[in-house]
Amino acid sequence: ADEPTGNLDTASSTEVLSFLRDSVRELGQTIIMVTHDVFAASFADRALVFADGRIVADQDRPTVDSMNALLSEEVLGSAATAGSAAHR
Repeated sequence: ADEPTGNLDTASSTEVLSFLRDSVRELGQTIIMVTHDVFAASFADRALVFADGRIVADQDRPTVDSMNALLSEEVLGSAATAGSAAHR
């Protein structure tokens, strides 16, 4: 699912994400979702965070707070790396 709730309001997003999560748990389905939305990611059992084509974090049972922290760390780390490369 590529950004399955990208154009939905909050209530509809929650309904779709709950349906997807229930499908996994009740029907034994596997869903792979791509999203930039930390709220959507918080419905997952596992979240992989990619940056520059590589996995930079692997989070079991992500929460909004843990995903925000991971993404903030990645953004800050990328900015520091870019800054040090520019000074070379």
